[in-house]
Amino acid sequence: MAVALSGATLPAVVEELLSEMATAVQENAQIPDEHLLSLKFIFGSSAVQALDLVDRQSVTLISSPSGRRVYQVLGSSGKTYTCLASCHYCSCPAFAFSVLRKSDSLLCKHLLAIYLSQVMGTCRQQKVSDKQLTDLLFMKKKQAVQKV
Repeated sequence: MAVALSGATLPAVVEELLSEMATAVQENAQIPDEHLLSLKFIFGSSAVQALDLVDRQSVTLISSPSGRRVYQVLGSSGKTYTCLASCHYCSCPAFAFSVLRKSDSLLCKHLLAIYLSQVMGTCRQQKVSDKQLTDLLFMKKKQAVQKV
C-alpha cells in the first residue's frame, strides 16, 4: 500500500479504499468519483470536511531526527490539533466524544485528513529537533491539564 500508516491498523475496507485512492492519484493525478462516494459512505460528513482540510493544506507532519512523527492539523475552527497516526489519536473533542466515547465513528475529520493528505501527496513537512518535538507535545499536555 502506498500510504504509510505507521503500523496502525484500520478496518480492511478503509485500508483497501486508501490504497486504491493512492494508486489512482499516482496514475491519474486525481481520485475517481466512485472512491469519493465510498469515502462519503464510510465516513459521512467527516469525509467532505476532511477533504476540505486537505484542499486547504492544513496537515503538517512534524518529524525529529530520532524518527518520532506527530501530525498537526489546522482545524476549520482555526485551532490546531495534534494527532498521532500511529495509534489513531487526535486531540480534538470530536475524537474523544464520537470515536472513543460513543464509538459511532472510525476517525475524526483530522485523522482522515492526515490519511487523505498522504494519499494525495499534499502533507506539508517540518523537521524539528527532538527537544522541540518534546516541548511541542509537553505544551499540548500542559494546556490540556490547565483546562481541567
